[in-house]
Amino acid sequence: MDYTATRDRVEDYFDRSATKVWERLTSDAPVSGIRATVRAGRDRMRRLMLDQLPQDLSGCRVLDAGCGTGAAAVELANRGADVVAIDISPALVKIGQDRAPRTLKGTIDWRSGDMFDAGLGHFDHVIAMDSMIYYTSPDVARQLAAIGPRVSGKFVFTLPPRTPLLMAMFGAGKLFPRADRSPQMVPQNGRAVEKALRQQNTQGRVTEIERIKSSFYISTALVFEGGAV
Repeated sequence: MDYTATRDRVEDYFDRSATKVWERLTSDAPVSGIRATVRAGRDRMRRLMLDQLPQDLSGCRVLDAGCGTGAAAVELANRGADVVAIDISPALVKIGQDRAPRTLKGTIDWRSGDMFDAGLGHFDHVIAMDSMIYYTSPDVARQLAAIGPRVSGKFVFTLPPRTPLLMAMFGAGKLFPRADRSPQMVPQNGRAVEKALRQQNTQGRVTEIERIKSSFYISTALVFEGGAV
């Protein structure tokens, strides 16, 4: 399945099948034990990713690619960034807009659409938290290669690692049971993405930062740098 087909499947899931699930998961509302581990893991991952960027982002233009309900976008704006927050799901973007503090009005440009749309322009930094986890290494590399020249600083993103536990959970379908189940993730690592980048003659390097494991949430933070010309 290519990038466009996978993107459309992800849109269908988040905007039609699981909006309420993710609205609740990304709030303070009580959730089941499994989803509580996912929430805790995502909170830790978001802090880790944001720690890769300067604390003072005044004057910086930052892309929150796959912003979901907007927690990272709000933090980036609080640091002074001019944020473009985009997600394939208009429903999740609307939740993010509604939740954002009024004091940040005008500092976050909320959009729905393709997070790699070239029309979004150039950025100082990009974060993509759990929004590239459904794509193969060649697809991830192609998107990094395309956006790289438009990013002067860091592109911080996540990938699901290939571990026995994670593969078993995927097979059992226990991350989000029944109708709430997400599209299939693609376990991989930074080496595979970097190899795919070299095959495309793309400059830049991919560095694995840290793996976050919170029971049913397992994801690796990575940084791509050096794509800008």
